[in-house]
Amino acid sequence: MLLIEKEAGFSRHQTGHNSGVIHAGVYYAPGSLKADFCKRGVERTLAFCAQHNIPVENCGKLLVATNEQELERMHVLYDRCLQNQIDVEKLDAVQLKLAEPNIRGLGAILVKATSIVNYRLVTEKMAEAFMQLGGDVKIGTEVVGLEETPSSITLTCQQKNQRVSYQAKFLVTCSGLMADRLTKMLGLPTDFQIIPYRGEYYRLAPKHNQVVRHLIYPIPDPELPFLGVHLTRMIDGSVTVGPNAVQGFKREGYGKWNVSLRDVWEMVCFPGFWKVSAKHFKTGMVEMKNSWWKAGYLQLVRKYCPSIELADLEPYPAGIRAQAVLSDGTLVHDFLFAESPRSLHVCNAPSPAATSAMPIGEYLCDKIAEKSLA
Repeated sequence: MLLIEKEAGFSRHQTGHNSGVIHAGVYYAPGSLKADFCKRGVERTLAFCAQHNIPVENCGKLLVATNEQELERMHVLYDRCLQNQIDVEKLDAVQLKLAEPNIRGLGAILVKATSIVNYRLVTEKMAEAFMQLGGDVKIGTEVVGLEETPSSITLTCQQKNQRVSYQAKFLVTCSGLMADRLTKMLGLPTDFQIIPYRGEYYRLAPKHNQVVRHLIYPIPDPELPFLGVHLTRMIDGSVTVGPNAVQGFKREGYGKWNVSLRDVWEMVCFPGFWKVSAKHFKTGMVEMKNSWWKAGYLQLVRKYCPSIELADLEPYPAGIRAQAVLSDGTLVHDFLFAESPRSLHVCNAPSPAATSAMPIGEYLCDKIAEKSLA
């Protein structure tokens, strides 16, 4: 078995730039792949970390409602938690103040089974386990062409200054920001494109490392697949603020000024980009404004944590979300897969994909087992 990685190491993109949360499965529609995979993924991730001595902290999470609209959404979210059989507790304003003295809100949902971890360490341990089982790894190897026949699939790859080819019985791709490009190499009839949304973070000044006991999340907009700007206690003891969700103009561009003409051209030629941008125009403009105006970003967190000041927001690396969008402008909320006779493709893997990694892997293995491969 051969694993091909474009970068010079593992978790260089989404996995290495997330909030490090092991999610309990709060937000996801009952019966969805997200709800199923996340619930199983919590147990599998915690067991893997225990087996490999990877530090984990079970700090719990509070979803805080700061106005009447959010309070209504909070009650709906609470019911969803019960439907998904998640252990949660509803807090009123007084109970919230007792649980988190520095947090202000009308009410909150306490999710006890939420933990934090360093997913880079998890990924490295998974790679070690893969190689110990006899797997081979080629890093710094970019797939530039795919060709499928009834009996095999051939990968053409760029490896430093040379082209190399690999022939396989079967191919599985988990290519994140490049997911649509690999399916197009095989000419699969998919109706989506990856649109990059940059998630910008700040780190709080060290004096605020004890500002919260739990992870603090806002009540999210159910129309969007993003969870809102939150306070995250990291496994190293620091606290981050973020991420937002800003339109990116380069799939692997982590800075505000990063632009790829190819990526922009593909976006503007895709009708789904214009439709989703029009549908969420106001939200997009607010996100863009707050990206450039730090005081606006600050207000998002001061809604529930008023003690944070502008000077407390210190620089921290951004991340890029690989968001699948359909040609009709629909933001794909659930996991999305595509397949051919000799390939399987993970096309959309938003949060909680890191938590759900092992159930996703099991799902892929089950799909492969269903195929008759000679």
